[in-house]
Amino acid sequence: MQKIYSDAKSALEGLLFDGMHICAGGFGLCGIPERLIDAIRDNGVKDLTIASNNAGIDGEGLGKLLRTRQVKKMISSYVGENKEFERQYLAGELEVEFCPQGTLAERCRAGGAGIPGFYTKTGVGTQVAEGKEHKDFANKDGVNETYILERGIFADLCIVKGWKADKAGNLIFRKTARNFNAPMATAGKVCVAEVEEIVEVGELDPDAIHLPSIYVKRLISGAPYGKKIEFKTVREAA
Repeated sequence: MQKIYSDAKSALEGLLFDGMHICAGGFGLCGIPERLIDAIRDNGVKDLTIASNNAGIDGEGLGKLLRTRQVKKMISSYVGENKEFERQYLAGELEVEFCPQGTLAERCRAGGAGIPGFYTKTGVGTQVAEGKEHKDFANKDGVNETYILERGIFADLCIVKGWKADKAGNLIFRKTARNFNAPMATAGKVCVAEVEEIVEVGELDPDAIHLPSIYVKRLISGAPYGKKIEFKTVREAA
């Protein structure tokens, strides 16, 4: 099976459609699938529901898709550093489903494992729990504690960013860029990955593989990449 494509546009060919649900890896601007996001923007597909820890910043990451009004709904745990996100949400132009970070990661992991839902204490008694099923379970001391039901997430498409991959599609993530990429990669019908380097099969240590090739359907090399940061804080000159 041919997995390696020449660029992001060809890797996404035949996968994009209006109203689709996408899981996107990354945390802030760390480990985001930049080339694939650009290709989605250029395609013009709209009314997207995107599950991601956040929506990048203005003009970077998923912020590019907000700027072009291609996103209908965000399922996110952090929405700071993005004025356009804030503006669209407050104006009623963007639907937002807030989800605690750990719960979001577990929802994607559950979706990838075929688990339709799970109970968690996170969010009980807050707005996060509104409209969700509540259930009491006895703890180790026999005292009932309340949990809420969270649904697994399973998308039409997953887009992730890795560090290295072999030609079979086995992936390694680099340090904190691993973040949401691994659970997101399993939570969809098709996973498309971009990496900084593609090597021959056998060159990667099998014990170092973070994402097995069975999850990766399409793969591109997106290098070279810049090292973008969300914002700078510098001290005043002495």
